Amino acid sequence: MIPARQRVPVLDVDATPLRADDVVQALEGLISDGTTSTVLGHNLHSVTLFHTRQDFRTLYDGSAVVLLDGAPVAMLWGAARRPHLKSRGQRSMDYRLGSMDWIPELGRVNNLERVAVVGAGRDANTKAVARIRSIIPTATVDGMPGEDWDHALETAVVDWLGDFRPQLVLLGLGMPLQESVLNRRLHQLPPAVYCAVGGAIEQVAGVQKLAPRWLGRLGLEWAWRLVLHPGRVAYRVFVEPWKLAGILLRRRFQPSPSKGK
Repeated sequence: MIPARQRVPVLDVDATPLRADDVVQALEGLISDGTTSTVLGHNLHSVTLFHTRQDFRTLYDGSAVVLLDGAPVAMLWGAARRPHLKSRGQRSMDYRLGSMDWIPELGRVNNLERVAVVGAGRDANTKAVARIRSIIPTATVDGMPGEDWDHALETAVVDWLGDFRPQLVLLGLGMPLQESVLNRRLHQLPPAVYCAVGGAIEQVAGVQKLAPRWLGRLGLEWAWRLVLHPGRVAYRVFVEPWKLAGILLRRRFQPSPSKGK
């Protein structure tokens, strides 16, 4: 049974506080259910998009699981629950889960027989498929690269997934493309659990170097990414938090239409 969503103070979003063991159980339940569901994650970038794009909000509101992906999101969630967590000998960062915290545990998901890996370049996708086959040796694992994504490739992937009929799909196209694809195409896709995993496919493949997990537990993974990919990460680190702060302040102090009547 998946725990109920919990409010993340300040950010005005809801998330599902899970640890790696809990994700394994959640995936088992969703797969056995046999319907279409999504597993997403909240970081500051997704929170910004959630408050500025209706398609993003719609997808997140309908998701079965929304993990505490970013360290600031996990910290703000835990700040309101510090006494409860402390009484159980836990910290908020115990619930901070990036995709690479649970993908290596997929071998523990019972009855997982077909997995699709969508995203990254051809070489990285091939290597990621091989790695996941080693994690889940009893499953059939196949993939399609997502490089140079366009309408034609999107249609080809939808058709391929319809033929393959996976139970679990790891979709790594980067945010917000992967979420936009899910919002657009979910009603056309076969029943499965669709997980938005960002750059994790390249990390699984070993193409992109993964930050030491202890950095993630300290909330410093952003610094690792900034050093390795400054052009890609600088805006999210130095600009987007201020943009999000402005959005949240306007939401807090702007009267709702009902109050203005």
